[in-house]
Amino acid sequence: MGKSVSIAKLNDHAPNEDAVFCAPQCIAVSDGAGGCGLYADEWSRYLIEHLPKDTPICSFIELDAWVDSIWEAFYNAKEECAKEGDGILLNKFYSEGSCATIVAAWKTDENECRWAAYGDSVVFHYSHKTGLLEHSFTRLADFSNPPRLVSCKDPLEEEGFNSGVFHLDNTSEVFAASDALSHYILMMYELSKSTMYASELMEEQMKQTNNTGLLQVAEQENFDFEKDILAPLLASAGSEKEFRTLMSTLYDKREIESDDYTLVVL
Repeated sequence: MGKSVSIAKLNDHAPNEDAVFCAPQCIAVSDGAGGCGLYADEWSRYLIEHLPKDTPICSFIELDAWVDSIWEAFYNAKEECAKEGDGILLNKFYSEGSCATIVAAWKTDENECRWAAYGDSVVFHYSHKTGLLEHSFTRLADFSNPPRLVSCKDPLEEEGFNSGVFHLDNTSEVFAASDALSHYILMMYELSKSTMYASELMEEQMKQTNNTGLLQVAEQENFDFEKDILAPLLASAGSEKEFRTLMSTLYDKREIESDDYTLVVL
């Protein structure tokens, strides 16, 4: 039985720009990019509402065709909204539009999950049997780069698209998260296998970004990834109160960036 939770930035009165979908056969997260354009929260919700839930998107061509089939209605409606404001608002909408990430996973049979991603929201597969974590992202340090975003007016770029298949066993957990939480999950996993991920961790250290500071704090900790990181996180997805408490704790420990936080478990 799937579960999902999404909260706005802690101690901030801005709206939550993440959107989430959860069903037995499909999970999805869209993170509206408030830093560019307008109506990011509405665009992320619109993408999630219109995402095909029964049929996986397996290629860039399919993603492109889907966005092409839905963007215009949103654009036209928001253009009218922007016209009701001042000229500055309208110019901003014309130049920047609305932008968001999208990541989704579809359970295509008992032992298989297909996934597609555009931007830095991430879908994960963890096997309790093997202790291995697979994910849809590139490398830990890439969280510091501006993500490619699905726009309501600009064409997609093929380099921003990623897709694949998770092969499941009877201990598999498939879950997705928006970027700040995804960075935390991947960082803690790589620290738990620091010899294997030495080059990725070094690359993050060398970047000298906010994420470098998070890594420097986290690497002081002794922890078991499955028991201390993953189990409490996945358990908290069923309760907004528990999830908020956990995110506050991680933020206070300076192991996670301030952001909207979203988690969905298949």
